[in-house]
Amino acid sequence: MANIPNDCWVMVADGEKAIFLRNITDAEDPNLEVIRKEEQENPSDREQSANRPGRKADTGVGQRSAMDDTDWHELAKERFADEMADILYKLAHRGRFEKIVLIAPPKTLGELRKSLHKEVADKVIAEVPKSMTNHPVDEIEKLLKAENV
Repeated sequence: MANIPNDCWVMVADGEKAIFLRNITDAEDPNLEVIRKEEQENPSDREQSANRPGRKADTGVGQRSAMDDTDWHELAKERFADEMADILYKLAHRGRFEKIVLIAPPKTLGELRKSLHKEVADKVIAEVPKSMTNHPVDEIEKLLKAENV
């Protein structure tokens, strides 16, 4: 049995997109409707990098080591979690939701959790560490029932 009360929000996110849903029925049989979608254009790191990775001289004669370049794709995913946290704060502050369930891959969920304002964190009733952004709403409803959220 799901424990998602009427009017509870569900945010399904990954590092590039988020879907905001609201339960329009009861906790027994959640029926989620899409409220809002957010998406970030985030090309692969290779497409975002302007330069080849740098090299530096090592202690030995003629030895050189590669230096790690910034992973722009991963950085954009972290920034997206921050943006979602800001959006959630603004919505919570306006009283748009009282309770919310967060569904995201573990890494994204961790980034999001670090960025949540206390006002939003207090409204989180459950977290589901799964990637569900490419699933239809009825599958998200089934997942929530199966997870006993």
